[in-house]
Amino acid sequence: MSALSASKLAPSAALQDLNLVVVCGHLSSDPVVRELPSGDHLVQYEVSAVFPDATVSTPVVQFGERPRTVPKAGENVAVLGVVRRRFYRVGGSTHSRTEVVATRLVFGNDKRRRKALFAAAVRDLAPDR
Repeated sequence: MSALSASKLAPSAALQDLNLVVVCGHLSSDPVVRELPSGDHLVQYEVSAVFPDATVSTPVVQFGERPRTVPKAGENVAVLGVVRRRFYRVGGSTHSRTEVVATRLVFGNDKRRRKALFAAAVRDLAPDR
């Protein structure tokens, strides 16, 4: 599987088709880094957002180069990406997983970087075309 790029995920000019997700929360567990047969790396995150009535956990993945640093459980994160359902086989049966494929991640509470992430989401919603 190749890494998804932001250009492949850009909405159509008419915005009839749009798959855009923003998730903000904290890492509920340490990320898992895997090397794929292609040589790309897959990082799996579990992002939890706490609301008054419940905590919602969202699986997030990122493809590409091996990350220079890997954050720890409890660290705040903002994610921009797309929802994807992938299918795979284990022991002769087909399984599926729905997850967010991250195109951008911001760790920590840097307001300027988070603002840039949200601005990128708005640009994706209203491309200048």
